Formats: sequence, C-alpha cells, structure tokens
Amino acid sequence: MSEAAIPEPDRIEGAPHPRDTRHLIGQDHAEAGFLDAYAADRLHHAWLLTGPLGVGKATLAWRLARFLLATPAAEGGGLFGDAPPAPTTLDIPDDHPVARRIHAGSEGRLYLLRRAWDEDKKRLKTVITVDEVRKLRNFLHLSSTDGGRRVVIVDPADEMNISAANALLKMLEEPPHGVVFLLISHRPSGLLPTIRSRCRELRLTTLSPDDLSRAIAAAGIDHGDGAALAALAGGSVGEAIRLLNLDGIETYRDLVTLFATLPRLDRGRALKLADAMGQRGQAEKLELLLTLFDLFLSRLARAGMLGFAGAEAAPGEAELFARLAPSPDAARSWAGLHQSLGARARHARAVNLDPAALVLDMILKVDETARATAFA
Repeated sequence: MSEAAIPEPDRIEGAPHPRDTRHLIGQDHAEAGFLDAYAADRLHHAWLLTGPLGVGKATLAWRLARFLLATPAAEGGGLFGDAPPAPTTLDIPDDHPVARRIHAGSEGRLYLLRRAWDEDKKRLKTVITVDEVRKLRNFLHLSSTDGGRRVVIVDPADEMNISAANALLKMLEEPPHGVVFLLISHRPSGLLPTIRSRCRELRLTTLSPDDLSRAIAAAGIDHGDGAALAALAGGSVGEAIRLLNLDGIETYRDLVTLFATLPRLDRGRALKLADAMGQRGQAEKLELLLTLFDLFLSRLARAGMLGFAGAEAAPGEAELFARLAPSPDAARSWAGLHQSLGARARHARAVNLDPAALVLDMILKVDETARATAFA
C-alpha cells in the first residue's frame, strides 16, 4: 500500500487532521499555561496533554509543535539589553515555512510517534511498539539541521505497549538538548508513573455547548440538532463527530422510543434492534450503541436522583425518565443496572459474544428493572 493510502490512526473520519486544524476552541487555559511557562523561561522538556477523548489534545500538540519550531529560542537581550516581548499567542501564520512544511508532512525537525501500518496483516497495529520507539531514537541522534529545536508528538501515549513505554522513558530521563516531547493521553493513570513524573501536565477540559458547536462548525461539519448533540457528546468534539458519522442522534432516539414502551416492552422492536447489530460490518455501530446504552442509563439514574436538567437528547426523554425513575430508590436501581451492564458489555466484547445476543440481553435487563421499579 502506498504511504498516501495508509489510514491515519490519529485522524477522526470526516474531520481535518489535527495538524491542519488551525484554531483550538475552548482550551484557552491550557494554552495560557504553556505560554506562561515559555515566557518565564520554564520550558519543560516533556509535556503531558491530558483530558477526555476528543477535546482538542492533538490539536493543541500540533499548535505547540508549530509554535516551538517557528519561534526561535531567545538568546540574550534585545537592543540595549531589553529582552524581546513574550509571545501572547501560539498562532503561526499559514504562510510561515514551518507551517507549510508541517501541512505537507515534510518538517524534518518534527517526529510523530503513533501506531504503524502492519504490512503483513494489511492493517494498523493495535499498539505502538518498541520498534517505532527505536526509529524515534534514530531521529533523536540526528543533529538538528539549523541548530533549532526539535519536537516529538506521541499520539496517544496510552497506546504504547510496556516495551515501548520503557524505551520512551529512557529518552525522557536523558532528553537530548533542544528536544521537546508532547505526549497525548486520554487516561494518564494508565501510564507508567515514572513517565508521568517526568512530564509537566497540561489538562484540557470538556467543551461547553457553545464551544462544541463552534468547534464542529470550524471543522466544516453540519451538526443539525446542536442541543441533542451537545447532550450526547459530553463536551467532546471527537465524540460529536462520531455521533454525526454514525447517525448516533437517531440511534439514541430509537433507544428512547423503545424504552418508552416499558414496563411492557415492545419485543418486536427490541428484536429488530438486536438483529441489526448482529449483521456483518456493524462493529462501529455496535460500539456506538453500547456507548449510547450506557449514556441512557447514566442519564436516567442522574435524572431520578437530581431531577432532569439540561436539554433533551431525544423527544420525550424527560417525561420517560420521570416515569421510570420517580424516586431516589428507583434511581439507585437504575444506577446499579448501569454499573452491572457496563461490566457485562466489557466482558462480552472481550470474549466476542454474539452482538445480537448481547444487545437483546441488555434490553431484557432494562425491561426487568423497569418492571421491578414500577411495581415496587
């Protein structure tokens, strides 16, 4: 397969690659934290960019890379001993040579460590292997062509296997001069503590509904029902795009319509939904359905305990929640089911249980709980 045809594991289908996303929305605090450190001459050699999946960590990493490679390191004071003014933004003009080279994938002072293509199996590898880290070592041993900085992006660090993580740790312990590491992590608690301890953290947060809408529009994506999308996406641009790509809003509405028949479940509708998930080529749809199933139960339990708040993600959702969880006791029952079905789904996926059987079993457990709470 030609290099241009190889899929990029760090790109969300239907959205620009983070290297081509010019503006980061809703993460001013993280950008300001980096600029403050830069202005105070406290530029750490390794930065850990953390936060939920899809909130802009990769976009920030590429913005930092452009900034670091395009901004010369200050050496001494300016005229009459005055230091040059500290940068107040990470923005680099599109026509800057570094920006053009990064866009073209030809910036020689930048290394992207991510899952590689397995030529034998004709698919992306499932983890970042030690072989990829060894290639990084070769990059680090090369002298910088112009004596400037070099940048390494690891996207995401969570996907390194233990051998790769240990190999990267050695580089972080003895970093080459002028190299800045940018590690992206969705689950920093899963990284080696020694890796975390050698990085300075920049934490990104979930986006507000307004910022989420702006970010999706900036990516050139028509997002339709913005209120429902914001309710389901949880402040994540990546999750919002996944929902749009896979008709997630409509799928969630189908779930609400199905469960609106409780406690007398429409079994025909339930069987139809389960059978659809058992068809070939439905792996992505199944993953999304399980995510929405989990979200439905968590929203139901929360509404029963605290009252319904925010926008409905589907017509009639608030009324349904009030009927299914009219009391704190009922809410606790739904919270328990949410926890147990989440564990059941993880186990079923691990042992490759038939998808149709898994979905039908989960629906019947919801029906069972609805009957129990209705007649409690």
